[in-house]
Amino acid sequence: MFDQRFIVDAVNRSAENSVDRRRFFTAAGIGGLGAGAALLASGAPASAADLAHDDDHEHDSHGPSDSAILNFALNLEYLEAEFYLRAVTGHGLPDNMTTGTGWRGPVVGGRAVKFQTPLIRKYAQEIAADEKSHVAFLRSALGKAAVSRPRISLDASFTAAARAAGLVGKHEMFDVYANEVNFLFGAFIFEDVGVTAYKGAAPLISNKTYLEAAAGLLAVEAYHAGIIRTTLYALGVAAPSVYPTAQKISDARDSLDGRTDLDQGIGTSAMANLVPTDANGLAFSRSAGQVLNIVYLNEERVHSGGFFPHGVNGPINTSTDSDD
Repeated sequence: MFDQRFIVDAVNRSAENSVDRRRFFTAAGIGGLGAGAALLASGAPASAADLAHDDDHEHDSHGPSDSAILNFALNLEYLEAEFYLRAVTGHGLPDNMTTGTGWRGPVVGGRAVKFQTPLIRKYAQEIAADEKSHVAFLRSALGKAAVSRPRISLDASFTAAARAAGLVGKHEMFDVYANEVNFLFGAFIFEDVGVTAYKGAAPLISNKTYLEAAAGLLAVEAYHAGIIRTTLYALGVAAPSVYPTAQKISDARDSLDGRTDLDQGIGTSAMANLVPTDANGLAFSRSAGQVLNIVYLNEERVHSGGFFPHGVNGPINTSTDSDD
């Protein structure tokens, strides 16, 4: 994605001190603590033990390390990439984009959607390409610190989510790949969560280069969320049941991520709500734990479930207890 010269120059411009630079070089798998020709000449990646030690030290002293935060994001990007790629191509990420630290798991479920609307198919194709690029970018930036793709469920998890939202009955199945409308509802589950996840993580990132990358990812996820919300709203003009269905998904997310009522649907036939904001016109944030509540489909403090049956890889892997 980026060559070593680009990374070195970017870190030297943005890092506030030598510790910032060392952390980025270590996480990116570039050897040496200095900048310039000496570092480029060596090119020796840091060991996995060194990376783990750096993450543990920063997590204990100042909260999660920057690389831990981006690895958390990488887990989410794996999920989105696998969801969209299977919808538009019938296949997921290539094997060489799924390796890394931690246990690599398979993807269960997913197949090509028979899109009836050319515009929706084109939207899906573009988003799938973006999500694949996000995986490549984060893996490139993290180098040997990148986590592998965990086990992902794209079948039972969507049924569980649909039952929790009241979209199907207790004994009914929800096939997110059955048609383009189901696909859009599945995408609606993910996209708003991705936006709030990146916004919530931004204040925790200390390195400016990492922060800029996270801001870029947040912006793209926001564009994606806007596309999905707008497309669903447009479908609701002819099929008004779309609006309460989207609201049920929003309510289900809200029931999982704590006591606050922050999540928002797409509006009603009388009034659109395409951009979910607070009274100040700002998007809201979710903590990593709240995000995991949603993707684990569990309001309790757990380490796995839902879309990640064996949990995510990396030090940020536990959801939040809704009673806390």
